[in-house]
Amino acid sequence: MSSKRLGVGFIGSGFITRFHLQSWLAVRDADVLGVWSPNATNAAATAAYGRSLGIGETRPYKSITDMIADPAIDALWLCGPNHRRVENMEEIVAALESGKGRLLGIACEKPLARNVAEAKRCLELVKRTGVVHGYLEDQLFTPSLMKGRALAWGRGAAMSGRPYLARAAEEHSGPHMPWFWQGEQQGGGVLNDMMCHSVEVVRYLLSDPKKPRSSLRPKKISATIASLKWSQPEYARILKETMGPQVDYAKRPSEDFARATIEYVDDAGQRLIGEVTTSWGFVGAGLRLTTELLGPEYSFSHNSLNTGSNLFLSRRISGKEGEDLVEKQNAEQGLMPIVGNEAAEYGYEAENRHFVRCFLDGKPPELTFEDGVEVVELLMTAYMSAEQGRTLDFRPPGLDTFVPAVAQGTWKP
Repeated sequence: MSSKRLGVGFIGSGFITRFHLQSWLAVRDADVLGVWSPNATNAAATAAYGRSLGIGETRPYKSITDMIADPAIDALWLCGPNHRRVENMEEIVAALESGKGRLLGIACEKPLARNVAEAKRCLELVKRTGVVHGYLEDQLFTPSLMKGRALAWGRGAAMSGRPYLARAAEEHSGPHMPWFWQGEQQGGGVLNDMMCHSVEVVRYLLSDPKKPRSSLRPKKISATIASLKWSQPEYARILKETMGPQVDYAKRPSEDFARATIEYVDDAGQRLIGEVTTSWGFVGAGLRLTTELLGPEYSFSHNSLNTGSNLFLSRRISGKEGEDLVEKQNAEQGLMPIVGNEAAEYGYEAENRHFVRCFLDGKPPELTFEDGVEVVELLMTAYMSAEQGRTLDFRPPGLDTFVPAVAQGTWKP
């Protein structure tokens, strides 16, 4: 085991990067030393935030290449917008291949890319470097999910047989930044944005902890997408006013609801089912993550809003809007759940501890770019199923070149 500390640089300075920075308070053996963003002002502000947390002498860099050239930077976390993913990877590879610097690890946020062609390009690029790589999926590191899975398999499955049905849902009232709402830039709507989490959660729950991820194979996918809320005239207007004229759901909508049923088979040939649902139309306390696992004589369930703490504010109390109680908070009055440490509860702390340790030890993390490619393949198959209105075998013909109608700006709900 290496005794070295890992110097980490972040590509991107937005919401998800700040969540990672918050989690670093619980990460050992690593310091956040750099941030790069095409918006220099945002990069400087995020770097200052990192320094205020005491997680390292975080400073802004003028380019990704400059960050790689700094000998203090050992690993990169790619957290920029989806439409810049390939471009960012190409700059990383060019810097490494030209001898500007060296890296121990490259971690990429979800989804790996907007479509299969781009995902495979990212995989091709990272393989050229020979650097250890990982696909960041925080929800697999959620403490309650990890413990629930371990107990369900260790007690329930050990005595009565493996689980056969898993469900996962992620719902909130919509993303923070305009590019998430733009199909062309994000690669789709809520399916591409959030179902990447849910498909991995059901697979994780259904997989035998003693066996590799590949012991479960996707066989068939059936999916539906819809724009239930945000393409309505009133909400399309609100969205345009809030996010800017580039987000026009009256003309170029993305789906705000998606569901999929994924049929798997395990290495013994047993049929298993994963049900996933995602929505940008949930109006409640805030972000809601729910999971279920069913077996012959047992079940496991989790809801991120069923917290141990709540705060009640009467109608006489009013204040400015914020997210100090829970992510994607929708109200400042009434009975509100309090998520005490969201960076821990959503899995970021354990995830980043895992990735740091893997990069220092030169070992692949729990998920790699290869796994990220398959996640994108599952998402694109779901889009194909929704567009064609039928169940598809995995992997369907034409998957490598497929681009969803939502991402092309031609989808009509």
